Amino acid sequence: MQLRLALLGALALPCAAHVVHRDEGQCKQTTVAILGGGMAGIAAAQTLHNASMDDFMILEYRDTIGGRAWHVPFGQNEEGKPYIIEMGCNWVQGLGVPGGPQNPVWTLAQVYNLSTVYSNYSNVSTYNENGYKDYSYLMDLYDDAYDTAAAHAGMILLDNLQDQTAKTGLAMAGWRPKEHDMEAQAVDWWEWDFEDAYTPLESSFVFGVAGTNLTSNGFSDQDNFVIDQRGFSTIIHGMASTFLRPNDTRLSLNTQITNISYSDSGVTIHNADGSCVRAAYAICTFSLGVLQNDAVTFTPSLPQWKQESIQGFTMATYTKIFLQFNETFWPTDTQYFLYADPYARGYYPLFQSLSTEGFFPGSNIIFVTVTEQYAWRAERQSDDQTKSEIMAVLRKMFPDKTVPDPIDFLYPRWTSEPWAYGTYSNWPPSVTLEMHENLRANTGRLWFAGEATSPTYFGFLHGAWFEGQAAGKEISRILNGTCAGNSTCAGRKHYATLHGTTPLADYSLVDGWNGNSFYDFNTD
Repeated sequence: MQLRLALLGALALPCAAHVVHRDEGQCKQTTVAILGGGMAGIAAAQTLHNASMDDFMILEYRDTIGGRAWHVPFGQNEEGKPYIIEMGCNWVQGLGVPGGPQNPVWTLAQVYNLSTVYSNYSNVSTYNENGYKDYSYLMDLYDDAYDTAAAHAGMILLDNLQDQTAKTGLAMAGWRPKEHDMEAQAVDWWEWDFEDAYTPLESSFVFGVAGTNLTSNGFSDQDNFVIDQRGFSTIIHGMASTFLRPNDTRLSLNTQITNISYSDSGVTIHNADGSCVRAAYAICTFSLGVLQNDAVTFTPSLPQWKQESIQGFTMATYTKIFLQFNETFWPTDTQYFLYADPYARGYYPLFQSLSTEGFFPGSNIIFVTVTEQYAWRAERQSDDQTKSEIMAVLRKMFPDKTVPDPIDFLYPRWTSEPWAYGTYSNWPPSVTLEMHENLRANTGRLWFAGEATSPTYFGFLHGAWFEGQAAGKEISRILNGTCAGNSTCAGRKHYATLHGTTPLADYSLVDGWNGNSFYDFNTD
């Protein structure tokens, strides 16, 4: 379980903005325009550089690179200095094993000495509206059912059967939490929503299981929480330092893209300030949320099969709400506190202590995570209203304590950020790999990359890294004339006509689904 914030830059401006476009003859010229300076965009640029293709430009909406790897100062320590906390991605997921496959994000974390702490998901205490109550046995019941369900998900793929909801798959394996059993519902949230940010009812069974297992089994099941006071984006800045010089003109920050005109002969990018860039190829690393919200117009309009794939997938909202107190009134030897609300599933369900040894001991900081409907709700109400609701929950969880009001309070509003419109992607039920290939496919010389376009690691930061690399490699092969016999010379495959399921043979067309890892669904 982890925040899957596979996180990359996205450039956008509401379509209603009035912009005067320059004539294309006045545009800056480059061979490859990379739209977004997050993990996917920087990985694509680094890949082009490694292939001796240095004529590119990176256009980034914000005033810094990093995308959804976004940190801010919060609270203060004993010296009066703020802590650096992560608004976005916070975990390195599936580190890898010695001598075996290693998560590239973990490799980067080691290269750039990123400070991390092991997330011990077994170190969780359970609560309800009356305080502490041990219902952790339900987690064991869920885990047993998940192992059975995971094996069945693999058989659905092997037999080319129709996908199901994750709720159906888990129910058939024996996990059937009653609607009124709020402790079981809290465990259901902890085991599924905390990972996917959507409920099992709203998530694909096959691809939800595969997306998690290909990370935890392909690399490892260990996750590390990033506490580095330089910020998680340190690794993205480190990557960029390998090919960008100080004040490099190939990096254009504070650039708000309004329109992308594409064809089989090139791509022109129009910006809010009236400037434009003309490129032979472009790699669009916008978040799925930006694409779904029509924040940037396309000329011509994206084809129907592309638009359907964009709207067919879902963009999650995963919101961390940080509180600092003048004391730590919760147990300092516990990492996670799971709360079962008596009335609503997912209502301020999980608190994580940062005052625990190994994190920021003595910081008196704790944060609560909400997803989807309660994340949307928190983002649309005032800080004071959200704070009041959280404090009411904490006072129920610790009835024997005098719980003070916080001295600092902060949370992002992801769905309102015009460069993100959400946190990370999720695979809905009964959406096939054919539809996902359409999401990933290029339109003319406009290519797409990001965590959402990864069939194997969607929602993960390493998914964005792999997809940025893939787009960079494919375009560099075309430009270098070395793609003879490679299908990507003619562009990525798409399906104008969709089928109800995806033929098993088609999975071999996608990197990451080859070999034993494709069949390794069972977590035993």
